[in-house]
Amino acid sequence: MQPLYLTLGFSHKLLPIDTREKLVFKQEALLEFLAHFKKEHPSVHEIMALCTCNRVEFYFYAHSPDQIAHHLLKALAHTKQVDVKSLQTSLETHTQEHAIHHVFCVASSLDSLVVGETQITGQFKDAFKACLQAGLCAKHLSRLAHFALKCAAGVRNATAISSQAVSIASVAVKQALEILSTEEVDKRAMVVGVGEMGQLVCKHLLAKGFAVELYNRNLERAKDFAKSLDDSNLQVQPFSALEQGINTHTFLFCATRAPHSVITTEMIHPCNFRRWWFDLAVPRDIEPPTEPHIWLYSVDDLQGVVAQNLEQRQKDTRHAYQVVGQFSIKFAQWLQSLEVDPLIKDLRGLAKEAALKELHRAIKKGFLPQEYEQSVARILHNAFNTFLHHPTATLKKNAHKPEGDMLGECLKSLFNLGKESMFINRYKCEFSEEGF
Repeated sequence: MQPLYLTLGFSHKLLPIDTREKLVFKQEALLEFLAHFKKEHPSVHEIMALCTCNRVEFYFYAHSPDQIAHHLLKALAHTKQVDVKSLQTSLETHTQEHAIHHVFCVASSLDSLVVGETQITGQFKDAFKACLQAGLCAKHLSRLAHFALKCAAGVRNATAISSQAVSIASVAVKQALEILSTEEVDKRAMVVGVGEMGQLVCKHLLAKGFAVELYNRNLERAKDFAKSLDDSNLQVQPFSALEQGINTHTFLFCATRAPHSVITTEMIHPCNFRRWWFDLAVPRDIEPPTEPHIWLYSVDDLQGVVAQNLEQRQKDTRHAYQVVGQFSIKFAQWLQSLEVDPLIKDLRGLAKEAALKELHRAIKKGFLPQEYEQSVARILHNAFNTFLHHPTATLKKNAHKPEGDMLGECLKSLFNLGKESMFINRYKCEFSEEGF
C-alpha cells in the first residue's frame, strides 16, 4: 500500500486552552519528540509539527494512519502527562486529499482563530524549515509545504482577506478600546514580552494612542525593539519592576514564551481601580487572579470579537476556500504527473512519433523505397531506445530521491511533456531568495 499524507492535531475548536497549553513544546524538545517517534515507528517516513498558541498539529507521510494516531496519542499523553481520553475526543484527523486541503487551509489562515491573520504562514514556514533541517521530513512533506505556501500567497493575492485581517494582538487591543469607550480610565498600558506577539501588541497600542511600558527579561532586546520604533510613547522598564507595574496599570498585555506563569497571585496587590488583563500566551502567563476588579482574557475568550471579524469577511472567506480548493486539485494533479513511468512512456512516445514522422516524410519525398519502411522503423526504434537508455535509467534511479522532482520537471519542460513547472528549481524551497 502506498504511503499517505496524514494530519493529526488539536486546535482551539475542540481542545480547551487548559489542556492545549500542556501540549506546548519548546522547539528543541519538539524535534527530539518527533525524532524519537519516527525512529520508534518505521511506518512513518516523514514527520513535521506545527505548534502555535491555537494549535498543536502533526503532519505525516506514512503507512497505517490508524495505528499512527493511536501511538501518537499514547506518546503525547505519556510525555505531557495528559489524559489520553481527553486527547482522543479532541483529535482532528485527515488523510490524503483531506489532509492536503487541511494543511493548505491552515497555512492560508482559514483555520485560524482569527481568519486572515498572516502570522500563521510564517509560523508554518518556520516549523517546516526546522523539521527539514533536522532530517525529519524530506521530499514528500517538502512538496506539501511548498504548495501550502504557494496556496497562502494565492489566497492573499486573490482576496482581501488579509487586508483587514486582525491578529490575536489586534483583537485584544480592540477589546481594550471598547472598554475605554465605556470606562473613564487613562490610555496607559503595559506589555510583558518582546516576542512576535508582544511586538504586535506594542505597535497596535501605539497606533491607537496608548502610552506603553514594555517589560522583558532581556532588557537590551526590549531597548533595541523600542529604538526601532522610535516612539516617545513607548518606554522600557526593567523586569524587576514587573510587580509594581501590574498594580499601577489599568491594562496589561502579557505574551511571553515562559513555560510557567510570570505573574502569580502573590504579586497582585489590592487596588481601588479596575484592571483588564489580556493573557495572549500559551502556556498562559498569568495565574487566575483572586483579587476582585480584575478582568482576565485568554486567547480563547476573544472568540466573540473574532466572530464579528468572521461575519464581516464572510464573502472573502468563501472566495479563499475556492482558491484553496483549486490549489488542492493542482497539487493532486501535479503529484500524479510526477510518476516516472508515465513520463518515460511519454518521452519514448515523443521520440517514436518524431522518428515515424521523418520516416513517412522520407518515403513520401522518394528518399526511401516503400518496401524498406518496416526495416527502417525497427532501426529507428532501436536507435531512440539506445539514445534514451541513460536518461530513463537515471530518472528511475533518482525517482525516490530529493532531486527526482527537479529532474522530472526539467524533462517535462525541455520536451514540452506537460503543463507549466509547479515545483521550484530548488529542493529546499523555503530557502528560495524570492521567498513567499
